[in-house]
Amino acid sequence: MTNVRDTAGVIAPPPLIALGAIIIGVALDWLLPAYVLSALLTRDGRIIIGVSLIAAALAIGIAGRGSFVRFGTNVNPYKPSSVLVTTGILAYVRNPMYVGLALLVAGIGVALASDWTLVMLVFAALLVHFGVVKREERYLEAKFGDAYRRYVNAVPRYGLPF
Repeated sequence: MTNVRDTAGVIAPPPLIALGAIIIGVALDWLLPAYVLSALLTRDGRIIIGVSLIAAALAIGIAGRGSFVRFGTNVNPYKPSSVLVTTGILAYVRNPMYVGLALLVAGIGVALASDWTLVMLVFAALLVHFGVVKREERYLEAKFGDAYRRYVNAVPRYGLPF
C-alpha cells in the first residue's frame, strides 16, 4: 500500500486538538462549574501537581521533538517522514510528543482546577489516538515496513507496558 501523498493524513494538528480541549474545558467550567478538583485538592496542591505535570510534559515533548530534529525528519505530521527514529526517548515511547500534550492539558486542568478540562482531555486523547496516531501508524508501516513492525513490537505506543 503506497501513500501517494507521502503523509499520514492526520485529521488535525495535535497541538490544536489539545488547545481545543483546554478552551472548551475552561469554557464549560465557567458555564457549569463542578468544583471536584477544588474540593479534593488545596490550591497549593493543585499548583504543585499541575506544575509537575507541565514540567514532565515539556521534558517528554521537547525530548521527542529533539530526536526528530536531530535525525532530520519532519515533526509536522502533514509532512513526509524521512527516517524512522527509534533512539532517545523514542526507545521507550513511540509517541512522546502526544504523551507530552496530554500531560500538558492535564497539568493545566489541575492547576486551574478545571474539572471539565480533564473531561475534555479524554475526548482529545481519543481523537488523537484514532485520528492521528492510528493514521500515522498505517503510514509508517507502509513506508518503513519490517523495521517499523519490529519497532512497534519492541516499544509501547504511549510508554505504558499494556
